This record gives sequence, structure tokens and C-alpha cells, in this order.
Amino acid sequence: MISRIFLPGQEIVASEQSRSTAVLERVLALSDEQVGRSLATTLRSFAARHHDLASTLESRFGLVAHRLADPDGVSRERRQLIGAFFSQEYAVEAAALFNPSMVAHPDQTGLPSGTTRFVMSVRAVGEGHLSSIEFRTGTIDAGDVVRFDEPARTTALPEIVPTAYAKTVFEHQHAELGGDQSSADFVLDALPDSFVRADLDRALTRLRGQRLTRGSAARTAERFEWIAACNYSIGFPAESRIDQRVIFPRGPSESHGLEDVRLVRFTEPDGSVDYRGTYTAFDGAKVVPQLLRTADFQKFHVSQLSGPAAKNKGMALFPRQVDGRYLALSRWDREGNALASSTDRSHWAGSTTLQSPQQPWEIVQIGNCGPPVETDAGWLVLTHGVGPMREYSIGAVLLDLADPRKVLGQLDQPLLSPAVDERDGYVPNVVYSCGGLLHGDTLVMPYGCSDATVRIALVDVPGLLTALQT
Repeated sequence: MISRIFLPGQEIVASEQSRSTAVLERVLALSDEQVGRSLATTLRSFAARHHDLASTLESRFGLVAHRLADPDGVSRERRQLIGAFFSQEYAVEAAALFNPSMVAHPDQTGLPSGTTRFVMSVRAVGEGHLSSIEFRTGTIDAGDVVRFDEPARTTALPEIVPTAYAKTVFEHQHAELGGDQSSADFVLDALPDSFVRADLDRALTRLRGQRLTRGSAARTAERFEWIAACNYSIGFPAESRIDQRVIFPRGPSESHGLEDVRLVRFTEPDGSVDYRGTYTAFDGAKVVPQLLRTADFQKFHVSQLSGPAAKNKGMALFPRQVDGRYLALSRWDREGNALASSTDRSHWAGSTTLQSPQQPWEIVQIGNCGPPVETDAGWLVLTHGVGPMREYSIGAVLLDLADPRKVLGQLDQPLLSPAVDERDGYVPNVVYSCGGLLHGDTLVMPYGCSDATVRIALVDVPGLLTALQT
């Protein structure tokens, strides 16, 4: 459960008739005694369901305070009650919970020998088919026993925090959006390779100052504002647990959902490590892959991806560079697995086809089931295939370690198909994973069952590699 803003009169889709001012006037007309009683009842009923609800209500008041003649003269209790009238609960998992990925937790201290602590992402779907990202934590011991930590009872939402923008992202995104390149160059030439919001504001102010001689100045500024809104950083309360944190749609490119994040623990050539997740951003009309980065699962940066290979759903990053380039699996053509490369993690050039649908269980389309897993024999890639009656199954393919364009082997039968008790759910007849974790000789593969539940499969890696190489 999370708390979202509620605007009276605008809860109906496409309605522009706000009743906010009338609601504010009625709350201001309440006596202090009525305010105290009503706020106490509200906090008693809802505080245990949310992380620091009082602070949330204060921030909601701040969003409507501009409608008041003297907001500073409103008491703390009345501010919080006003915030409550402009809030509503939203059940993030009400419709579905599925499509997990798993990585090693950034904190591996205090564990018995042979035990790994993990973080698992899950896709949650609530009212209106709106997808968000949640997390679970747990351990895998030396005997491959998987234990999940008891989830926290409340959730935590992040706040926007200051961020640094990459100039190359803005260059590529404007090129893909199209428009007056001369006006765009006027802005870009004023920006350093890495810049902050104040730098962008100054550049756009200069552009708007030339609106009489640059007919496209307003439209170009609007495009840059849109790009800036799609590239942002968020931070969760430091005292919150990872499994409390919910990443909810925020940027305009993901206004209708963040879907199927594929997490990977990434190691740069200098040895530095962070966590990256490609996910599908949906704005209600089109889908695009975007990138989520974090070092600690408390602060996250979201950035857009561009290029011919950064299309459609299901991009998955390799866990390190190969031959000096960033690599990713792509399904840019909507039905096959391909290999894409990048020099800057942002722009993804043309791709090499690795697999096309061939077997009956994958004849509709195929794609990956998460980032490649590095083994001595090659890059182990879990795949998904769609067969008769739109049944999803999980397969596997092995790519050459030095040259992943070479396919060394692939399963001609599914590794996993829906069992009898996995067929019913929000979307029936589906097993699907967004990435597993290598634990010794075992691949711990979390997977969604028909968009209703999450289960764990344990895969014997030596046995799977033998099957792929014969």
C-alpha cells in the first residue's frame, strides 16, 4: 500500500473540473476541535499502514498551499488534515505480482560461509494496470536453501534529489524526437558534458530570449524540459528497508508503468561496482527501454536509452564490458534475440541477430529472461519463448565468452514450462523470469507464474551447460 495524491473532481479520467478550492474552504471552516478529532481518527486508522504518514500529509498540504491566502497561518494539525483530504491509498499489488530478477545484495557481512544475501526485484501491478517496482530480500545458504525475509508492513516512496545530466543523453534523445537542430545545438553548445538543472535553465533562458528570431525556440525548450523530466534521481529515506521501497512511475515516458526490470551487478574495468537495471517504460502509447542505476538501493538514477537497438521490450545488460564495449541483449525487432553494443551506456548501435523463433514452443516470439550469466563455458542466457495458446516457457542459450555473437548451443526443449498449478492468474499460462543469480554451481532462478505469484527454481549449472554443448 502506498499513499498517492488525490485531487477531488479530477479522479475521473480526462476530467479537468477541480473541486480542490471548495474542499479547502470546507476544511478551513471546521473548528479546531473537529480538526483535532478528525486528524486523530485518520492517523489512528492509517498511520500503521504507511511510513511516516504525518510527514507525507504535510508534503501533500504543500502541493495545494498555493490556493490559500495565508498558508503560513494554518496550524500543523489543520495542515495535516488538509493533506489527508488530498491523499488516497493505492494497492500496488492489487492486480498482479510477477517477473522477478535477482542480484547479490550490496551487504554480504555477517553471513555463514557459503551463504549469499540477495535482493530480488518484482513487478507489481495495481488499479488501472499501473506497474511499479518493488523489492524483496533474503538469503541462499550453502545447501541452496532459499529464505525470504519477512516483508516490512509499510512501504516507502522516494523523493526527487538533485541529479547530474549527461549531455550525450540529451543529444541522442533530441535527435530521436526530431525538431530544429539549430536551436537544439544552441542549447547543447552552452552545456558541459555533465551538467545540473541550473545549467539547463540558463541555456533555455538564453534560447527563449531569441524566440523572435528562432521560431522553434518554445518547441525546442519544451522538448528539453521533457527530456529532463525523463532523466531524474530519487532517494528513499535512509532509515527505510530495501523491501519497503517502491519505485512508482514519475517521468513522462513511464507515466503508465515501469515494467520488468532486469537487474545486474555491473563491474567496470576499474573494478568499481554498481547495480543496473533495464526496464520497459510505458507512456500509454509506446514502450521504450530505460536504465535504472544504484550503488546501494537507496538512491537511484533513471536515464533514457537511445539508438536502433534500444527499442521495444526486454533489453538486458551484460555484467561487464566485453572487448572494451558495453553489451546488451535486445529484442528490437519484437520477435528475436539480438546483441547490441554501446560505448557510453546510453546510445545502442545496430545489433547482431542471435536467435530467431524456430521450435514449436517459441514460434510466436522469443526474448531473454534476464542478463547473461558468466560461466567458464560461456555466457549463459535464459530465454523465453511463446508457443501455442500464447503459452510462455523458459529456455536457454550459450554464447561465446570472448565473442558473444557466436551461439555455442541452445536447448531445443524448454527448461521450464507452466505446471498445472502455475497456469491460472492475471495472464494465464506464463512462466517468466527477468534474471537469476549464480550461487556456486546453482543458478537460483526466480520466476513469475501467470502474473499471480513468484516461485524459485534451482538449476544445476554444470548439467545445463552439458546439455547446451551436446
